[in-house]
Amino acid sequence: MIFEPGVIKVEKEREFGELKAAIEKAFSADGVTKYLKALDRGGIRVRDLDAAFASDAIDRANGEKTGTARSLHEALPVSDRSQVREFYLSKVEEVDPALRAKFHKLYQYY
Repeated sequence: MIFEPGVIKVEKEREFGELKAAIEKAFSADGVTKYLKALDRGGIRVRDLDAAFASDAIDRANGEKTGTARSLHEALPVSDRSQVREFYLSKVEEVDPALRAKFHKLYQYY
């Protein structure tokens, strides 16, 4: 039997879509190194999404106005935020192993 996650309807589609696009851009081949460096400068672990939003690391990596991703995230209801977190964590795990090794401190659990 294969596990398939349930589908939860997105309530605020515009904000969700913009935030998802910002995360995709931060984890793109061109942007991921810049994003990981922004996290490293802030001493933020890669899986700490709340701290990433608080430090505006996604916005800085994407060259956006600071506070944009954070305000989009804050505008989402809990169910949409949970889906954003799942999406973000899946992108974290897709990062190239060589880059993960370079930024091993960000990927450590302790």
